[in-house]
Amino acid sequence: MASYHGPKAKVQRRFGEVLAPRPKYVRILDKRAYPPGDHGKEKQFRSGRRSDYGLQLNEKQKIAFIYNVREGQLRRYFMRARQMPGNTGANLLALLERRLDNLVYRAGFAVTIWQARQMVSHGHILVNGTRLNIPSYQVSPGESISLVEKMRKNPQVVESLDSTAYAPAFLSVDTGTLTATLTRIPERGEIQVPVDEQLVVEFYNRLA
Repeated sequence: MASYHGPKAKVQRRFGEVLAPRPKYVRILDKRAYPPGDHGKEKQFRSGRRSDYGLQLNEKQKIAFIYNVREGQLRRYFMRARQMPGNTGANLLALLERRLDNLVYRAGFAVTIWQARQMVSHGHILVNGTRLNIPSYQVSPGESISLVEKMRKNPQVVESLDSTAYAPAFLSVDTGTLTATLTRIPERGEIQVPVDEQLVVEFYNRLA
């Protein structure tokens, strides 16, 4: 699955759950609690038990959607996670969480991961005071993320900060200076994403 650029609500209806927590997506899934398409309503009643491969594929596609990464990128993250000490699935999620675009989103500087990627790509983000336009950049503990001056009063940034309830425990956010600092490597229990990463590991191990 390539990084997704189509209707976000439609793909979440296919998965049957909210993967990008915005109120409008919650409302749409509440109203249309069935897959998209002409026969979507029928599918919700006919769906039987999925094969192991189907379950693994589903979780792999979910994680790619949540972090807005392409299939090739996700596979490379898996290969790197497998070479690291510890649990491969937890390592995979930690690597994805440390992407620059994801931390911009987690800090509340962007409403969605897609907006965060755009902000990074357009050069609106600084890392340790230096402009960086690589969404996949792996932020290290101790590195700080901030906005360029012209973005600090951007209406979308203000809206996002107002609607963000909290930042994860591994990310320290100063809303006064609009600066976020990764304090440490994320732990699995702190990564709030609705995926079973072990199924993703099984999916790629199947292909090895």
